[in-house]
Amino acid sequence: MVTTYVNWDHVKVKLSWQEEDQLPPRDLISSVHGFCFLDDKVLLVNLNQRGWDMTGGHIEADESAEECFKRETMEEAYVSGDCTLLGSIIVDHSENTQWNEDSPYPKIGFQVFYRMDITEVHDFEAVYESSERIFLDPNQVQEYYHDWHQLYEHILRIAESKK
Repeated sequence: MVTTYVNWDHVKVKLSWQEEDQLPPRDLISSVHGFCFLDDKVLLVNLNQRGWDMTGGHIEADESAEECFKRETMEEAYVSGDCTLLGSIIVDHSENTQWNEDSPYPKIGFQVFYRMDITEVHDFEAVYESSERIFLDPNQVQEYYHDWHQLYEHILRIAESKK
């Protein structure tokens, strides 16, 4: 298991990768993300207020994790495609001194990750929260991504291997 620590809002949060073919409990999924590929290039979107990032977001009511990822990817990048579940990041707030029962996220939650093989590239309209999209060689992602870390690198390499 690959584990790293990040500072989110000035507090330490433990992140661990678990590769699996089933989803964690729905009520513990805090967000859904993924890497999208077209001709061996990976997609990034320039999100307003955040910079270059992968697509993803929060699940809406009556939406599955995969449906969420597809919707968020269409809204942010204007692409669609076929998805493969990669696994989840376990987001562990046990060492986060700021976490409490009123937190919007569970003490132990999950960020689910998919790989999307893009089948359609639509006109980019920049209507939602992104201003542009780019397709990069996977080895260039860390040059653009604002909070890149070893866990994302690990997940990207897993996504690449699922061709």
